[in-house]
Amino acid sequence: MSNSNPKMTNYRWVICALLFVATTINYLDRQVLSLTWDEFIKPEFHWNDDIYGKITGIFSLFYAVCMLFAGRFVDWMGTRKGFLWAIGVWSVGACLHALCGIVTESWVGLHSTAELIGATGDVAVVIATVSMYCFLVARCILALGEAGNFPAAIKVTAEYFPKKDRAFATSIFNAGASIGALIAPLSIPNLAKAYGWEWAFVIIGALGFIWMAFWVFLYDAPRKSKFVNQAEIEYIEQDKEEGFESKKENAEKKMPFLKCFSFKQTWAFAFGKFMTDGVWWFFLFWTPSYLYTQFEIKTTEGLGQALIFTLYAITTVLSIYGGKLPTIFINRTGVNPYAARMKAMLIFAFFPLCVLFAQPLGFYYADSLGRNAAWIPIILISLGCAAHQSWSANIFSTVGDMFPKVAIASITGIGGMAGGLGSLVLQMSAGKLFTFADETGMQFMGFEGKPAGYFIIFCICAVAYLIGWVVMKSLVPKYKPIIEF
Repeated sequence: MSNSNPKMTNYRWVICALLFVATTINYLDRQVLSLTWDEFIKPEFHWNDDIYGKITGIFSLFYAVCMLFAGRFVDWMGTRKGFLWAIGVWSVGACLHALCGIVTESWVGLHSTAELIGATGDVAVVIATVSMYCFLVARCILALGEAGNFPAAIKVTAEYFPKKDRAFATSIFNAGASIGALIAPLSIPNLAKAYGWEWAFVIIGALGFIWMAFWVFLYDAPRKSKFVNQAEIEYIEQDKEEGFESKKENAEKKMPFLKCFSFKQTWAFAFGKFMTDGVWWFFLFWTPSYLYTQFEIKTTEGLGQALIFTLYAITTVLSIYGGKLPTIFINRTGVNPYAARMKAMLIFAFFPLCVLFAQPLGFYYADSLGRNAAWIPIILISLGCAAHQSWSANIFSTVGDMFPKVAIASITGIGGMAGGLGSLVLQMSAGKLFTFADETGMQFMGFEGKPAGYFIIFCICAVAYLIGWVVMKSLVPKYKPIIEF
């Protein structure tokens, strides 16, 4: 039973902290490959950019498909069990990466890493192909579990926070993505260098199993939690007076899955995710390789770790304020949450335009600054990434604004699927483009070879948010919650 003390408890922030840690682990697991492939895995398995692009692209595709069902699974299983299954599966998937080398060696009949690296001709092609499929299996299991993180987290946020606080709470747990990416360059390359890339996957993957123990002990629905008193429950449920979930039958019945696709609100959310999720994933997956390719900076170097750390430090700090901005608009102007979020998202959509200057300025100052010229594109990219995380916190919260709690995980899953498909297109296109540009010496806007390929992708990333915002606003110009279904 809930505590009846008159002073309101604040247990919702403990739950928010748990979501933050889960998202941090989620992105740590996702980053291990991007921080080890170029320096450790690529020479061992004879990969090129096209193979890496396929692996990240198919991961995105499988993640997208799983997101479609993950939200429904969480709605059906319940938040407590659904989240446990999600992080358990993705932790197993993360650890399985460590077996890819063993399976490849066994398949081709070799017995050591040195033999893999020294292979040539057709044997090298077989090694590249077999290892690629091994990693794809592990990545797909990782994607299956990771797909449940955001539908479950958004559902928990809707359970524990009133609408006016959801974007801020979402921005806090969503900052775990930046913190995970922040911790990753300081830990993963050093683990790989000291113990081998296999142990980097195992050690980071095992963190999820530790989190599961805390979740079992600390989480329960607000009205069932022994840590939440009546005052906090009343604060959490303050939106009921708006009639959004005032009908008992709507609070109890499930929204039919196909019915979710009949609302413009669903398509607006899905399109916004399709246009922008791939941008974040591109920088997450390709920035270490970009630094190594363009500036010859390795992630095991102090400079490489400092650059990636700075990128995500800036992203983290600025993105938390981005989640608070709609609350400021609501308090000062009294507008509804959706209007405040769309206004904030328009502001955030302009910041990625600075990525347009990352490649030109980085190359312009390369002669005078040498490898330190990498700081310029990193800072500009970090502003774009911060804008993405602020955008992400708010676009997730539009689901809670528009849909009843029983449908939130399902709608979030649909949007996640769209985001994964957008990432699939961008990751695979980037891999093929970089390989083609490198082999042909392709020219674009004064750049040649791979730099030309990077500039093309940077241009796409820069304008994606404005396109996404315009379409979202066109589909849902005003606040219109779904009450009857």
